[in-house]
Amino acid sequence: MPGPLEGIRVVDLSRVVVGPYCTMVLGDMGADVIKIEIPGKGDETRMWGPPFAGGESAYYISLNKDKRSLTLNFKKEKGKAILRQLIAQSDVLVENYRLGTLEKLGFGYESLKEINPRLIYCSITGYGNTGPMSHVAGVDIVVAAEAGLIGITGEKDRPPSKVGVAITDILTALFAQGAIANALYHREKTGRGQKIDLSLFESQVATLFNLSSTYLISGEIPQRMGLAHATIVPYQGFKTKDEEYILVAVTSEKMWEEFCHLMGIPEFIHDPRFDVNKKRVINRDELIPMLEEKIAARDSDEWLSAFKKVNIPCGRVNTMDRVFNHPQIKPRNMVVEVKHPTADKIKLVGIPVKYSETPGAIRLPPPLLGEHTEEILSDLLGYSKEEIGALRQEGIV
Repeated sequence: MPGPLEGIRVVDLSRVVVGPYCTMVLGDMGADVIKIEIPGKGDETRMWGPPFAGGESAYYISLNKDKRSLTLNFKKEKGKAILRQLIAQSDVLVENYRLGTLEKLGFGYESLKEINPRLIYCSITGYGNTGPMSHVAGVDIVVAAEAGLIGITGEKDRPPSKVGVAITDILTALFAQGAIANALYHREKTGRGQKIDLSLFESQVATLFNLSSTYLISGEIPQRMGLAHATIVPYQGFKTKDEEYILVAVTSEKMWEEFCHLMGIPEFIHDPRFDVNKKRVINRDELIPMLEEKIAARDSDEWLSAFKKVNIPCGRVNTMDRVFNHPQIKPRNMVVEVKHPTADKIKLVGIPVKYSETPGAIRLPPPLLGEHTEEILSDLLGYSKEEIGALRQEGIV
């Protein structure tokens, strides 16, 4: 089935996580994504393992479905000429080089808009294209620390902690995908492309939302809360009798009444210490130990069943095996099996966005290094077999 971006061609000059995640989402939506890689080397995540499938790391596989791979040394003049040809016929370019690197090679936005004024040029850097740190390389965990995320993650009286995935990269990638879609819509109205300047740092700061607002309004510095919530109580994790952790979110006073009846503490409904959320937040240290003791007396399944019956949001802290056995995974097609050129079949995470008219599909497995080089050069750019052979001999492709 066609995706909403069918007919859009993307030149992917990115590597590692943030750019490849963005271009993978574009590919999932139907765009023709051409991943440009260094001949004989490729994206370094190809070797970030184990585990591996068919010689490719699970890390690389997770970021690169729905793309074609073209190996190209665009530091050499012939390689530059090929890349310019490709960009002239493309709609979007995504790159995450350090600021100034592509400009030195002749592939900055100002140069490329001369050959393709409709080009959407998305530059993803650590700290943006301007400012005193614009030339500093950005790495997910470092930017997550500097932008405040790690400072608010973890238990209150323990050292700060990181999120379990490269969340700053992923958030920035999703901002980039949305920005590209917005720029394509603007181009549809005006006929003009534009440059998108996007940074890991700003993307992470923008997604601190309520905690950043807390500081800007009150001057109070938010603290690490573990599995608890800074401004809603109870809204946190609890350990149960069977050594599981469950999350319970009581988000209204009506829900608080249901919760108190269920917990066998109806007197807390009108207790002046706990009768409204503001007071529960203030008296958190008095309330939570009593709730922890009660919840620890019963198994997780009992509690989850009871909470769900009265529509109190709750869930188990799942390990990965439980995630992929969750009852929503199969009916929502969140695991898709595809053929792979060296691993027979591999399982990939499905597409989370469901469109009624343009649903899209996983069309291509993550490509082998240079798997589509000849196809792209011949079918798209008009090179003959002899010319492609000569380019290989010269180390251009």
